Amino acid sequence: MDRVTHYQSCIEKLLTAHGERAPVNGEIECQLVFDRQHHHYQLVDLGWDDQRRVYNCVFHLDIKDDKIWIQRNQTDTSIVEELVSMGVDKNDIVIGLQPPYIREMAAAASDAD
Repeated sequence: MDRVTHYQSCIEKLLTAHGERAPVNGEIECQLVFDRQHHHYQLVDLGWDDQRRVYNCVFHLDIKDDKIWIQRNQTDTSIVEELVSMGVDKNDIVIGLQPPYIREMAAAASDAD
């Protein structure tokens, strides 16, 4: 299995597992959005909490240049650790939701370990 196919499988397993945990409030469904052709993956909460409309992208991950980009994580879960435990190389995970200068500092700090 090539790296991108492996990464697609890991992302889909991760989001599917998180999607099985239903939100506690309201009538909210978890939708998995997998665009395998363009390498975009999302978990979205959608529905109603009493009179309030709920639409929230919980997770958004992309595969770009053979790396997993975490574009959004609205949880306290370290999905980096989950992906690494699935066999994803930590160097192939980019925290895209942080500005580039912070990503560079985090990479330098992890290289020093």
